[in-house]
Amino acid sequence: MFDGLKDKLNSFREDVEESTDADADAPEEADVDDPAESDVSTGSGDRTEATASPVEETGDDSSEPDDSTEPSTFQRAKAFATGRIIIEEEDLEDPLWDLEMALLESDVEMSVAERILETVRETMLGESRKQVETTGELVEAALHDALLDVIAVGQFDFEERIAEAEKPVTIVFTGVNGVGKTTTIAKLSEWLAERGYSSVLANGDTYRAGANEQIGEHADRLDRQLISHDQGGDPAAVIYDGIEYAQANDIDVVLGDTAGRLHTSDDLMAQLEKIDRVVDPDMTLFVDEAVAGQDAVNRAKEFNEAAAIDGAVLTKADADSSGGAAISIAYVTGKPILFLGTGQGYDDITRFDPEALVDSLLGKE
Repeated sequence: MFDGLKDKLNSFREDVEESTDADADAPEEADVDDPAESDVSTGSGDRTEATASPVEETGDDSSEPDDSTEPSTFQRAKAFATGRIIIEEEDLEDPLWDLEMALLESDVEMSVAERILETVRETMLGESRKQVETTGELVEAALHDALLDVIAVGQFDFEERIAEAEKPVTIVFTGVNGVGKTTTIAKLSEWLAERGYSSVLANGDTYRAGANEQIGEHADRLDRQLISHDQGGDPAAVIYDGIEYAQANDIDVVLGDTAGRLHTSDDLMAQLEKIDRVVDPDMTLFVDEAVAGQDAVNRAKEFNEAAAIDGAVLTKADADSSGGAAISIAYVTGKPILFLGTGQGYDDITRFDPEALVDSLLGKE
């Protein structure tokens, strides 16, 4: 999963290593005074401190250490004298450009890519490392923090929220047609059952012919009750009936399907707003395909504006090599990815773990 992006992140790490290691192999370019060089050769810790005094007494402000991100001559000299290497802007310029292109090619949304680059730059610029350490470790740490910063936005414990909420908990699923929304409902029903929660399915997709039959097959296979109305009925009324059924039968969770709709369909989006207003669900989950990339990100924003979503589920994550949607959706909507669909079986759904995804992208799994 996301193998393409893994390769590109690894390339960035290698590029920065090459750039900084080239500087390490060329100490004559470090602009170090002769006294400092003699101190390094003697290995005297006392003389390392003494090196700083002549530099400071010159009265040359450009040699003074300062708070800017660009390392000064003094900082470079001191770093070299103590066996360290400072990562400079020129070391990052080309690798960061390549990383930006790699992220955009992987369908990472522009603002998200910019945030990642900004975090990596801020973390690494002016950073020093001992020559016995590897630049790759610094790059990996910077990438880890930058990726987690955008992926983990809004995360909450889904199961804990179910456990603590007043029953029945009503969850409405939205998204465009054909992304696996109905199958995701069936998978989540099974996921809940494995954790001791009962559920009822309510088919609010009264727009599409055959919708009752499709979700009905899942209900039969899973031995779940299905609440449905005839085609053309009021979707809000169907889901409301599902809530009443759950209250009367001590069912823990109501899983409400809705018609697949394009974010550009004003009538269907207005219908979604009505469901949100009448039913007042405890959670609204947006479902889309991970392989949809930038399209999924754009649709998530539109659906969130129509009826605020609480989280997202990405299907076909096992077939996505780019990872752009998984990285971008939480950051652009402020709402977390909660589950990944990874196959056709009812058990092929996993809780989304930002830390595990970042480790996987960085080859640490």
